[in-house]
Amino acid sequence: MECRRGLTVAVSAALLGAALTAFPAWPAGAAAGRAAASSAVCSSSSHPALAARIGRDIHTARRGRVSTVAVAVDDPGLGLVCWVNRFSSFDSASVIKVTILAALLRKAEDRHRKLTATEAARARLMITESDNNAASALWAELGRSYLQHFLDVAGMRHTWLGPGGYWGLTQITANDQVVLLRLLLHANSVLDPASRGYALKLMAEVIRAQRWGVPAGAPAGLTVHVKNGWLPLATHGWRIHSIGAFTGHGGNYSIVVLTQNNPTMAYGITTIERIAKAINHDLKS
Repeated sequence: MECRRGLTVAVSAALLGAALTAFPAWPAGAAAGRAAASSAVCSSSSHPALAARIGRDIHTARRGRVSTVAVAVDDPGLGLVCWVNRFSSFDSASVIKVTILAALLRKAEDRHRKLTATEAARARLMITESDNNAASALWAELGRSYLQHFLDVAGMRHTWLGPGGYWGLTQITANDQVVLLRLLLHANSVLDPASRGYALKLMAEVIRAQRWGVPAGAPAGLTVHVKNGWLPLATHGWRIHSIGAFTGHGGNYSIVVLTQNNPTMAYGITTIERIAKAINHDLKS
């Protein structure tokens, strides 16, 4: 089980319900979007035909699946973006670990220092092996106040931290995951080049067993930077998520697929990979 310490399946329904009531109200339209089955909305001022094709292919890839999904595609080089349920909220599971890493790097920048040996070791375990103990230790070290500060400076305005130590119950959206990946891929005032390179390197070194999801169908020659999350709960079934950045010649784009209402983990992975294969195929064609 992925979230043994930070979040466990054994959390009772009563505790989970109490935890979720601690979150601020979702912005207008977001709560309704959780169950929406909207079609992909893709746009590109310079490649409208490609945008239309990706939108159609995402719709086709989702056909017949019971999963509730949110999808984002972001390719600034093509001026292309796609959204499905952009502001719908999902329990983060372990994809929040990239946010924890980014906050850790920003805090070190604030203090004009490098990561300590302990921080670096925990960061590597947290990202490359999805280690929960490492994530819980860094979450506690950073503290809720600094984590919220990072969300504020990063512009991640539709992300709400999980209660207490339950980092896996953080509420995330496809919109904010794209905001985060943009901070890793492109120059900005939040993370310096060294921090961005460090985070992307760890995401490129995720162990083989956890490199499923949005890497499916990625063009040969690109470096894939990925982080996945998986979590079964009594309501809305398995949460299965995958976020990734793709760099190299013809790269520098990102894909986010968040899902819930999956009957099994394997079902959710298949849903994500059907969508990712369609997107990656269209972007390389």
